[in-house]
Amino acid sequence: MKNFLVTGSGGFIGKRLVNAIDGKVKVVSRERRSDYETVVCDLEKDPIPKDLFKCIDVVFHLAGIAHDTKNLKSFGGSYYAVNVDATYRLAKLASNSRVKKFVFISSVKAGGAVIPGKCMNESDQRIPEGLYAESKREAELQLLKIGKESGMHVSIIRPSLVYGPKVKGNLRSMLIGITKGWFPPLPEINNRRSMIHVDDLVEAILLVAEDERANGEIFIATDGTPYSSREIYNVLCSLSGRSISKWSTPKILFDIASLVSPGIKYKLNKLLGDECYSSDKLETLGFEAKKSLKDMNETDF
Repeated sequence: MKNFLVTGSGGFIGKRLVNAIDGKVKVVSRERRSDYETVVCDLEKDPIPKDLFKCIDVVFHLAGIAHDTKNLKSFGGSYYAVNVDATYRLAKLASNSRVKKFVFISSVKAGGAVIPGKCMNESDQRIPEGLYAESKREAELQLLKIGKESGMHVSIIRPSLVYGPKVKGNLRSMLIGITKGWFPPLPEINNRRSMIHVDDLVEAILLVAEDERANGEIFIATDGTPYSSREIYNVLCSLSGRSISKWSTPKILFDIASLVSPGIKYKLNKLLGDECYSSDKLETLGFEAKKSLKDMNETDF
């Protein structure tokens, strides 16, 4: 039986991952957990125990600051401390402790801005935009270097927008807005946004940890079906028990609103812009998403 170490086990993805692991699990957390062996450590502030990786075979590193805000300067130090520095320290200690495999959960944002009209793949590397994306990309580069120099198996997963039970963030806010009746009916502008169910993402994470072909590689994870913002809106209407509106807010009103401030423009672009990604490379390892947004029901949110 293999021994696994998981950071970020209390998060949306981490909770599902630890339940799916077939082996002995140890977690790193700021608070002690009763269900798993726990090493209490705040990765932003605390030194990492030198014996953390004793008898550990595989590391799944999910912990990080995940606020995807374009210009949040006050978080700059924390972004670097957690997403970059802590990742580097963990990986360096893991390699020195002869850990066999290290899997890092990054983000599609690390690949940089999307190219309009294209589903981005791992070769479409552009300059990351914003502190969050920059920190994720820097962590990726440092990890790949450590893996190459030490021989430790390093694999990186870049998830697209993740959905599933008890999801938080923008999807949760959108669902709440629709349920309460204040979220506007979105126009159908045929944009494309990639997503993935949390359980399919967990399968992808476990897959790259097992497949030797994943060593030293970055993989984008999606469910293979891009959705327009209107399609997402329609699904969330169904999940909330509200009828799907037969009318929509004219796109020009969103365009006018985006002129008010860069912050509003950024948020509206996240809502209505293109964020299409390809998981073809991951599928070469045998990955196949089992769930799609359109198959969801109320228990999936």
